[in-house]
Amino acid sequence: MTDAPSAPQGARADRAGEDSTAPQRPLELLFEVQDLDLQLDSLSAREAELPEELLSLRREMDDLNNRLEDTEMVLERIEAQTRRLDLDLKTTREQMERTRAEQDKNAFDARAQAQYGSRLQQLTERAEEMEEDLAPLRERESELLAQSKALREQHRALRPRLGELEVADEQRVADLRASGQEMRERREALLGSVDPRTAREYSAIRRSKGGVGVATLTSGRCSACNVSLPVNIQQRVSAGRVPPVKCPSCGRFLLSRAEG
Repeated sequence: MTDAPSAPQGARADRAGEDSTAPQRPLELLFEVQDLDLQLDSLSAREAELPEELLSLRREMDDLNNRLEDTEMVLERIEAQTRRLDLDLKTTREQMERTRAEQDKNAFDARAQAQYGSRLQQLTERAEEMEEDLAPLRERESELLAQSKALREQHRALRPRLGELEVADEQRVADLRASGQEMRERREALLGSVDPRTAREYSAIRRSKGGVGVATLTSGRCSACNVSLPVNIQQRVSAGRVPPVKCPSCGRFLLSRAEG
C-alpha cells in the first residue's frame, strides 16, 4: 500500500497558522470593540463633567430660587395676617362710627351716655391694639418685599450668563459626541462580524464587570482579576476554542495574546 503524498512543509505551516488564528478572530474583534467601548465610555464621562463655572452658577441660581421661594412664602403669610387685621380694624372703626351715631340719636340720659361711652372705649382700645399689632407686620411686609425684589433682580441679572454657559455646554457635548461618531461606526462594523450570541454575552459581561468583558491571558494569569489560571484553562485559551473560554474566577472572556 502506497502512502498518500504529503503536503509541502510550507503549505502545512500556512494551514496550521490559519487553523490556530481563525478561532481567535471573534475575540480579537471583541477586544478591539472593547477598546472602542472604553474610549466611548471616557467620552460619555466627559460629557457628564460639567464646567465648574456652569455648576457654580447653577448652584447660585438654585440658592436664589430657594431663598426667593422661602421669602415669598413668609411674605404671603404676613400679607394674609395684615389683611385680616386690616379687615378687623375696618370693622371695628365702622362699629365705632355706628356707636357714636346711636349715642347721638339715643343717649338722652347719663346712664345711656355712660353705656355708649363704655362701648366706645372698648372699641377704641381694640382698634389701638390692632394698630399696634399691624405696625410690625407692615414693617416686616416692607422688608420682605424689598428682599423679594432684590432676589428677583439678582436672578434676572444672572440669567443671561447662565444662558450663555448652557449654550456653550450644549456645544461642548455635541462636539464630544461628534468626535465619537467614527468610533461608534467602527464599533458597529466590528460587532457585526461577531456572532450575535457571543456579542450579546460580551455586552452582558461588560455591563456587570465595570466595562471590561474581554481579558488577556498574561503569564498564566487573567489580566482583569490577576488570578493564576490552571494549565488546562491556559491551553484551551491558547488553542482559541469556540465558544470562547471564560476566566473561572471573574467570568470574562479570555484572549491569548503574544507577550513581548
